[in-house]
Amino acid sequence: MKLAALVAIMAVAGCALVDHRADRREAEAVQAHPPLGQFVEVEGKRVHALVSGTGPDLVLIHGASGNLRDMAFDLVDRLDDRYRVIAFDRPGLGYSDPIDPAADDAFTTRADSVAAQARLLQAAAAQLGADKPIVLGHSFGGAVAMAWALERPEDIAAVVDVSGATMPWETGLGALYDINGSALGGAVVPPLIAAFAPEAMVEETVERVFAPNPVPEGYAEFVGASLAVRRDSLRVNARQVTGLLPQVTGMRERYASIDLPVEIVHGVADTIVPLEVHSARLAELIPGANLRVLENVGHMPHHTTPLEVIAAIDRAAARAGLH
Repeated sequence: MKLAALVAIMAVAGCALVDHRADRREAEAVQAHPPLGQFVEVEGKRVHALVSGTGPDLVLIHGASGNLRDMAFDLVDRLDDRYRVIAFDRPGLGYSDPIDPAADDAFTTRADSVAAQARLLQAAAAQLGADKPIVLGHSFGGAVAMAWALERPEDIAAVVDVSGATMPWETGLGALYDINGSALGGAVVPPLIAAFAPEAMVEETVERVFAPNPVPEGYAEFVGASLAVRRDSLRVNARQVTGLLPQVTGMRERYASIDLPVEIVHGVADTIVPLEVHSARLAELIPGANLRVLENVGHMPHHTTPLEVIAAIDRAAARAGLH
């Protein structure tokens, strides 16, 4: 009994130490990377939005493990001379609230669907005066953009899908997603990562996402990669990603019904969301979709070849009669 009591005390002390260290590191991440924009309240949920420029409305939706700083690093400044750009933090990431209040809790696998995210962001955009914007989605954000086109076709002018995860796939997601996306793993592992993940690990993750292209100078610091290793962010992100496959499987059957200008940009060297699995097949399903394939480009063309992405936005705007 004495041994059991001692073990229990040590376990509690260890958990307290982990939580204390995670609290401190998360506070440092928030202090170093505060919100850039304003907050819109939709059905009691706060949505973080950065609004810049004048012209046709353009919504930018970031990918997994991200926040709107990914779009604000370079792309917003390249666009806001001729578009009114609205970049959002997706629900549960960055500084936006999750839609489901339990989505960032420990011991659950609940996650906000891409359809629910699309509906919330559409309502937030409408509050900001963007009733029928062009919607650009990158990576996971591409699935949200396509869900927007399916769920709210009357509230969207065109879609620009950049390296979007929009089709079913057969390969696994990796052990860390599986663990953090599970009820038990999501309770146990994120506090350890938040407390002890070395900066080098975060930098290596960013480099892997950009490969084979280099990470732009200053990107990792500006984007606030440390925000993504907060406990709630790790849980939300893993649960959203592990829950995506059945959603895009169902969406695949509806893509042919999309009657909007759709521009797709994807790199041949993308190993995160492979071209041949996603965009190549998506383009075949949507009538009139235009696919721009980029040689020697990985998963981040909006940073490595921004002019190609901007050209796709301009094409979408022209096809929608906005330019």
